[in-house]
Amino acid sequence: MLRISAISFLNTAPLMWDFENGETEEALKKYFQISYTIPSHCAEELKAGTADIGIIPVAAYASIPDLLIIPDIAIASKNAVRSILLVSKAPLEKIRSVATDNSSRTSAALVQIFLRKFVGIDAGFTPQQPNLKEMLRWHDAGLLIGDPALEARTEGYYVYDLGEEWKRWTYLPFVFAFWVIRKAALQDLSDGPTIASVFQQSRDNGVKHIPEIASTWSKKLRLGPEIIREYLSSNIDYSLDAENMQGLQLFFRYAAECNVLPPAPELRFVDNSVVAAGNETAALTRGSNIS
Repeated sequence: MLRISAISFLNTAPLMWDFENGETEEALKKYFQISYTIPSHCAEELKAGTADIGIIPVAAYASIPDLLIIPDIAIASKNAVRSILLVSKAPLEKIRSVATDNSSRTSAALVQIFLRKFVGIDAGFTPQQPNLKEMLRWHDAGLLIGDPALEARTEGYYVYDLGEEWKRWTYLPFVFAFWVIRKAALQDLSDGPTIASVFQQSRDNGVKHIPEIASTWSKKLRLGPEIIREYLSSNIDYSLDAENMQGLQLFFRYAAECNVLPPAPELRFVDNSVVAAGNETAALTRGSNIS
């Protein structure tokens, strides 16, 4: 069985549909064992070899060797994302210190790129638990991601949606996370279903069932089902299309230029196709089979 490290955020729920519902859930239990955690821990488990497949912040891909991306699936945003927020006590140009949500390295890298490269601010950054009140106790601003960002009470503060800001400055979408598998784990499914088809089909079925997901998650979060449905349908994009790939490649390039991440890596997929991260015009080769 392959060990999946999944994220326990609302925005991953459509990706997990087949693993959690109906006949497909029982069928996939023959091949996969699932545990849930936060994005940064998914990356740590893959690096340590305690997970075989994980949905990781894209920033982690630059520092973990021998990972292959499962094609055509991502957690991305074409514009405003609503769940990656820089919340500040001061106007943007006066921010000098930021507490960053310690659950995702990608968002922490994005806020550094945003302030340094786009705004021209050299602020200090401190990882912290995602509690807005505590973040703002000693810092000018706090970066919230995922469910804490969606639930945050931000009245009276300056709020910057980093998906929207990235689009405004680059004219491109932003990719926050994608599925990856360790190379060594591929042989474990040599007689089973193809990796790409399993995860792509689960995503497709999840998107079809967003109303049910919204109803379930409205009981878990302090949000109404209509708000959740709009978020999953309009703010989150679950593809890794050519436009999203361009945004991803540009992020890796800017992160390297700002010394936020190691040099931009090659993007390798389970069908062994390779896209150079520095080539912003490259497009993902679709289709994948582990056999």
